[in-house]
Amino acid sequence: MTFLQLQPLTAEQLLAVVELDQLCFGQLWTLDGYKRELESPNSDLLVIEEFSGKEPEVIGQSTQYVGENAAPTALSPEGDPPLERSLVGIGCLWAILEEAHITILGVHPNYRGQGLGQALLYALLKKAWKRRLEWATLEVRASNRPAQSLYEKFGFQEVGRRRRYYKDTGEDALILWRSGLQAPEFPQTLSDWHSSIGDRFRYSHRQFLEADEVKG
Repeated sequence: MTFLQLQPLTAEQLLAVVELDQLCFGQLWTLDGYKRELESPNSDLLVIEEFSGKEPEVIGQSTQYVGENAAPTALSPEGDPPLERSLVGIGCLWAILEEAHITILGVHPNYRGQGLGQALLYALLKKAWKRRLEWATLEVRASNRPAQSLYEKFGFQEVGRRRRYYKDTGEDALILWRSGLQAPEFPQTLSDWHSSIGDRFRYSHRQFLEADEVKG
């Protein structure tokens, strides 16, 4: 069976995340850049890891499909071969005063269109809410309609444009904004997103795991 686990980046995953960055962005950040993010108290750096093998022991009565606090490794039962693992998604935000600036959100090209971007964006906004940040902002290529559609689903709106922002193509960036992260109704919004994302994975052959679901 195949599992997908959403978790904070660990030091052991640094080389793998640089490889994923190359696939998603053509090397947006270097190894040293990711090390700085990992050490910064103002950054939340999350990854999605896929692993396959024998199903780990599940703790508790119910399955959670999305969770940002998963354990960094899932141990296979003694005597079984090690689980094959690979990073397939990455997201990062910077906490700047009351703002969550989403700096990275990327999914491995072979895994796009499967809901992983939604899971990452949900987790980042939940992190921002827990940090008590008031709003979120990001830049997106003007031509990237799939990404814009994703952000619109999560309440982002266009508020400006940065001319020739992307040096590789000279393309403009749209500035998107999402306010109300500390509004009284936002916890319910998070819960609704969680349910919607969970429903999408519930009927797939992959399963998302949280930290307390994997014994080890």
